[in-house]
Amino acid sequence: MKLCGAASEGSGAGKSPVGHSARILISSGERVGSPNTKKVLAVVAVALAVAMALSAAKKNKNGEDETQALQLPKELPSTVAGETRRLLFYTTPLSAKGLLSQQIKDALKSLERQAGGNTVLQIRAFVAGSGDLRRVRELVSETFTDRRQPLPVLSLIQAGGLPLDGAQVVLEAIAAGKKDLHPGGLAFIPAQAFFSASPLDPVAPLVEQSLTRLRQAVGAAGADASDVLRVTCFLSSLDNIAATRQLVEASYARAALNYMQAQRASMRGMAACEAVAGLRGPPPRTGAESPIAVVTAPHVVLTGTQVSFGYEGSDARLAFERLGKALEPAGSNLHEVAFAHFYPVSQKIEDQIQALRPAFFDAAHPPAASLVQIEGLSSLDAGFAMDVVAAKN
Repeated sequence: MKLCGAASEGSGAGKSPVGHSARILISSGERVGSPNTKKVLAVVAVALAVAMALSAAKKNKNGEDETQALQLPKELPSTVAGETRRLLFYTTPLSAKGLLSQQIKDALKSLERQAGGNTVLQIRAFVAGSGDLRRVRELVSETFTDRRQPLPVLSLIQAGGLPLDGAQVVLEAIAAGKKDLHPGGLAFIPAQAFFSASPLDPVAPLVEQSLTRLRQAVGAAGADASDVLRVTCFLSSLDNIAATRQLVEASYARAALNYMQAQRASMRGMAACEAVAGLRGPPPRTGAESPIAVVTAPHVVLTGTQVSFGYEGSDARLAFERLGKALEPAGSNLHEVAFAHFYPVSQKIEDQIQALRPAFFDAAHPPAASLVQIEGLSSLDAGFAMDVVAAKN
């Protein structure tokens, strides 16, 4: 039996056979299925496998073997620190072009343009529709890795709807600027929630009440409307969204604005608008139970969403404990938390959060908090998620 190998152009001594074709010609008159032929074919198969394995390695500049492998997306951090006086706030425009992945990529490009050379520290992503929320995490990691930029923390929330037909994602972001912008620090004002008995009630009157309370809170923090940096309104319905926009923009046109329907099918009418304001000077003194979080510490720690997997009190306790452990390496702890977002998926879970949180935060100075029921989270067995702003020791 004679074996003749014919390689494609460019093969030669010392070169890897990977990528070249090979032909085995059996000319001894033996049948292909004979024992000898099977042995030969087995030897050839092993040789090709070894050659392919060797060709997967290449020499680096130090002459060492370097195995080629697919790069998996890097894990996003759970915390990140920033200088309080230099923080910037952005919201990406809505787009209805393409499917979820394309819209995420477009939103990240828009965020890059807005941020310029500033480092993005935190992204809060609201996703509507039936797309896989986890795709946001993957694309954020891939995009920032490809740009060779530090990875941000990510809060990932499923909303009931966005105010543009076909739009599936909107990103809010906090970035680190290059100069002091808020000499007095920042005021984080929780969602000022107002409700009506029926989900069919018009939302605009509820928005008006929420904005009235928001305006009072901004003033109590020693700021005015022009100091407000971001406003987010959680709504029970997007019907007549133009009226809501008109009300908000009348006072906060210079801020990064965001609107969403919190749940697809709310049990009641709701408007809950929250805000962040920059402070020009020392804020007025506030009591221990103040609904405003005024942060004057030089640095803050921002977290992504910490998810509670399960629906029992023990599951919630574990989530709070994990949050505390995540803060410690960043130089903070649960008693330093100034502001918290809670995203429960039901009234039962909301009541659970209300009952548990005093046990984990500073009882003398509890954090201000936005607590809004949302459509869902990235895991089907998640009861709620939370992200926080904490002072850094």
